[in-house]
Amino acid sequence: MKWEKSDVIQYIEAKEYIDSVLIPLVPYQMDNDANIEVNAFQSEWTNLLANELEKELTGRILLAPIYYYIKTADRSEELSRINAWIEEVKQQPFNHVFILTLDPAWKKHEQAFAGTLLWLSGMKSGDLKSAEMHRFIRDQVEQLSELIQSYW
Repeated sequence: MKWEKSDVIQYIEAKEYIDSVLIPLVPYQMDNDANIEVNAFQSEWTNLLANELEKELTGRILLAPIYYYIKTADRSEELSRINAWIEEVKQQPFNHVFILTLDPAWKKHEQAFAGTLLWLSGMKSGDLKSAEMHRFIRDQVEQLSELIQSYW
């Protein structure tokens, strides 16, 4: 289920079965053209992965809105904000909160999250519409799905 009105209505009616939430973490940086392109690509990729995971795990997971942060911002401040999101999410009966990111800088803060960090190494560019990329994404979705299910 996604953070859309029709899905949220379904969620409210069946919340006892939906015990997990997925929060995509996406960096945003405009300091130079190379970073803009990389961040836009990684945003698309993260969004695609999150949507595919939501499809794969429909009925058990709610896909939260993307959490955008400025890549050069103080990580401890961002971590506090992200954990505030997580505490807000936990007001619903979610047993599991997963945070999906391609940004390796979050890995060293993994223990400080109030949820489970799902970090994937990411590419900096590519054709997200190519058949090869779809196979690669499908493989990642299957692996992430298995990992998430192991927490259930």
